[in-house]
Amino acid sequence: MSTSSRFAVAVHVLTLMAWADEEPLKSEQVAESVNTNAVVIRRMLCELAESNLVVSQTGSMGGSKLARLPERITLLDIYQAVESRGVFSLHRHPPNPDCPVGVNIGTVLNGVLDEVDSAVERVLANMTLRDVVSRLKPCVSTANRKGVSVANGKGVSAATNGKRKQVARVHSVSVRN
Repeated sequence: MSTSSRFAVAVHVLTLMAWADEEPLKSEQVAESVNTNAVVIRRMLCELAESNLVVSQTGSMGGSKLARLPERITLLDIYQAVESRGVFSLHRHPPNPDCPVGVNIGTVLNGVLDEVDSAVERVLANMTLRDVVSRLKPCVSTANRKGVSVANGKGVSAATNGKRKQVARVHSVSVRN
């Protein structure tokens, strides 16, 4: 059984934008950081824009940036923009209606799944993108001590086997406090 990574990718994308401050980011830059195709990022940016989480501008000076301050974007906002409600789902195929468990398991599990979804949404509603950036700061400090360059004036890069690999050309990687 597979789970969706769309929420994690969306949080990554928006955190990168928060990290870049007001600097609009090209989908190619974001795609490099996420390690995916720019088309995937552009599709996601459309969904995030529909939910008023990002604004985009076309053209050579264009790119995407946050539509609101990071402290005004909750993880629930992001989750609702890219995922349908439901952490878990019921059977893909209806269970056997002649089985005493199969005929009733959906009714029982629907109540449980509603409780799980509500709990997840409560947690996500209480955490903002600013909180994610704040939690990322100690990780960045640790990465710097391990030889991973996070802000080099030219972009965000990571060391790979002693060699530098460009991850995203973010011109401004200052974090708003």
